[in-house]
Amino acid sequence: MELDLNNPDLQEEIERWIAETGRPADELVEDAIATYLADRAEVRHTLDSRYDDLKSGLVRPVSGEELRARVLEKLRARTARST
Repeated sequence: MELDLNNPDLQEEIERWIAETGRPADELVEDAIATYLADRAEVRHTLDSRYDDLKSGLVRPVSGEELRARVLEKLRARTARST
């Protein structure tokens, strides 16, 4: 399989990947695309389910300030435990 990419760095990375693994380019690219699509589907599912949870009232949104306060409190507690 011949790949004609407009990004020379990406082309070089794929060629290095082919040399390291000994696998043909078409297999490597096919695996990469399949993995990308599976990951994308998983992210889409997670986002949809989180949105559904918000819409149904199962969870409530948290403001940026509230989130920041929670994170800082956890950091303070962790710091206090480690000293």
